[in-house]
Amino acid sequence: MSSTRYPFTAVVGMDDLRLALLLNAVSPSVGGVLVRGEKGTAKSTAVRALAELLPEVAVVAGCRFSCDPASPDPGCPDGPHGDDGSDARPARMVELPVGASEDRLVGSLDIERALADGVKAFEPGLLAAAHRGILYVDEVNLLSDHLIDHLLDAAAMGASHVEREGVSVRHAARFLLVGTMNPEEGELRPQLLDRFGLTVEVAASRVPEERVEVVRRRLAFEDDPAGFAARWAGEEAALRERIVAARELLPKVALGDAVLLQIAATCAAFEVDGMRADIVMARTATALAAWAGREEVTSEDVRRAALLALPHRRRRNPFDAPGMDEDKLDETLERFKGDEPEDDPDPGPDGPDGGPGGGGGVPPQGGEGPAPETDGVPEEAPAQAPEHAPAPRGASGERAAVKAAEPFRTKMLSVPGLGDGAAGRRSRARTEHGRTTGATRPRGALTKLHLSATVRAAAPHQRARGRSGAGLVVRRDDLRQAVREGREGNLVLFVVDASGSMAARKRMGAVKGAVLSLLLDAYQRRDKVGLVTFRGRGAELALPPTSSVDAAAARLEELPTGGRTPLSAGLLKAHDVLRVERLRDPSRRALLVVVTDGRATAGGPDPVGLAARAARLHAADGTASVVVDCEAGPVRLGLAGNLARDLGGTAVTLDELRADAIAGLVREAQVNRSVRRAA
Repeated sequence: MSSTRYPFTAVVGMDDLRLALLLNAVSPSVGGVLVRGEKGTAKSTAVRALAELLPEVAVVAGCRFSCDPASPDPGCPDGPHGDDGSDARPARMVELPVGASEDRLVGSLDIERALADGVKAFEPGLLAAAHRGILYVDEVNLLSDHLIDHLLDAAAMGASHVEREGVSVRHAARFLLVGTMNPEEGELRPQLLDRFGLTVEVAASRVPEERVEVVRRRLAFEDDPAGFAARWAGEEAALRERIVAARELLPKVALGDAVLLQIAATCAAFEVDGMRADIVMARTATALAAWAGREEVTSEDVRRAALLALPHRRRRNPFDAPGMDEDKLDETLERFKGDEPEDDPDPGPDGPDGGPGGGGGVPPQGGEGPAPETDGVPEEAPAQAPEHAPAPRGASGERAAVKAAEPFRTKMLSVPGLGDGAAGRRSRARTEHGRTTGATRPRGALTKLHLSATVRAAAPHQRARGRSGAGLVVRRDDLRQAVREGREGNLVLFVVDASGSMAARKRMGAVKGAVLSLLLDAYQRRDKVGLVTFRGRGAELALPPTSSVDAAAARLEELPTGGRTPLSAGLLKAHDVLRVERLRDPSRRALLVVVTDGRATAGGPDPVGLAARAARLHAADGTASVVVDCEAGPVRLGLAGNLARDLGGTAVTLDELRADAIAGLVREAQVNRSVRRAA
């Protein structure tokens, strides 16, 4: 397979993405780019092509950590550097795989040599390789939490620290962080979102002529990669020279007080958290001016910087749609506009194309502007409507979807026992991180040393090994791996009753609010989620198990209600889903959450008995389950409790599901106990 990369200037459309990448090439302090978009939109192609445009870097000869000869890192593990000479090499683009280990990312220490000889034998990881280059993380939203934590620390401090039982190594790690993700596969934690300087939404063009040009160029590249790259060599060289010129101009660009006031006012108007947004906007606006060949930052630079730097920082929870109100942005900028030089014509994304053919002569990619912020859900009925008034019926006779009530913090639900699943924050599990509970012989490479167990294993053999000095003579067989207990993420499968018995408008809104709250909890605990609904004559898998709680929330909002209650069909559908998921991912344990009032009115001559038998199938499989009892009214039949017993699980009411309600019950019980003791 050819190693020739697709030319950056041959990328069609995606103007915002190309501009964001180039601004980071001009000013790496902007903080990187997060590229969000559907699959098959050439996100990775554009990012990989950027590496070919970056200028060469000078490095100390023989240094594995790419120290700059002009200012070598005094703490470099390969240092101190004297007259070692220098080499020039292309800027690297290092890719971090989703399944990478911690040692692969941060590097590893030879613990055996460290204990026996006191030598810090360090093997650099990907963070060291990416120093002064690009660190590219494809599907960054699927990265494990502990890897994300290391990535955050290195990006924030410009250095990586490796600690192994008191042995410490530090090295510089300053890099341009570029991540791509498909939002359908799950969202990022807000802490990681904020670390990316800019964000760009990409989508496939809906313009036929542009799609034709994309296919034409891609086929030409695959037929003759070297020849295709040669045809774009002139444009690539021109763009490379423009990056160098913009870098040289960057220190001369003036950022006036009037512009700084606009930046601060914009961040305040859009209520972004912290001060990182202000700093990123200032750096981005300065880079935009340098890219346009100007020494003054204008209001238009601030506007474009806001559109790139703020949308991802406005998300308060995973269900918020990213984007910005451009009218509000324009009003804010106009209100705080002071005396400044007249805006130059917008350099626009055509600038990167470097001349004829750069944009292919095709129309700009459409559909990239922010969509109007609508929730797509019919408005609630007037406040004076009766509490149990049925929702309006559509033409087909089913009741229209009801808007969910406000989410709340929920009670902690977990799977009993000790698992071995992917790291998360819900149930107890054996993990690489957490509190140490024991020691074992390592099966592969040693990652977490149990020091005392290792010393105990080596101590009886010191005389036989001829120990004469102060050092401990350690052999490979003496090493012990620490066994640690932490938390895992689970598969939370929701089975939601959408039948007519749940269709009272206020009641269904509360039910949806409860499920939405549990979805938010699942997002925070790094779970996968799925959604089964049942109503009328059967059940359907509304959302296959996924890491995207956004998709689950969208399905929930659109859920209509009405018809009979085929409880058994919902439980059987859930049983089939869990059976398939056990084959796909045996280590991920499931938590079944059934949201119902317990009624069963469809499914044969004995719907209640059939539902009980379906529930016992889950109990036989050992599936952990919780029934959220939605029964309302003064007379309670206790059907949800019966269902919970058949499932071998527990039942909680909607009120008990609230974390604050649980805390209130505990406080009330403590008060009553104190009163009884005083009496």
